[in-house]
Amino acid sequence: MSARAGGVSLPGRGAAGKSGGVLSRVTSSFSESPIVYKGKRVASDASFVAKKLLKSTGKAAWIAGTTFIVLVVPLIIVMDRDQQLSDLEMQQASLLGAPPAISGPQK
Repeated sequence: MSARAGGVSLPGRGAAGKSGGVLSRVTSSFSESPIVYKGKRVASDASFVAKKLLKSTGKAAWIAGTTFIVLVVPLIIVMDRDQQLSDLEMQQASLLGAPPAISGPQK
């Protein structure tokens, strides 16, 4: 009489041990399922779109930043300089006793 006659083979022994355990068979069948394949494909597509979006957003931010530095910052500097000059003229006029000039719209 053989040891296997009518008995149950233990995990890791006999025919079940050669083809892998239950866990490895379930894992391989799960990883090869169409749902997992579609999920991986969707994740890959989402990653591709995110990279493209990030790249184009970076380009737009670079264009906006350099435009701001080249056009707006010099304008702010000139406006600040004009304001300081106007304040200085008002101080000098008040020290000399002249009535302060009204800045604003004239009618």
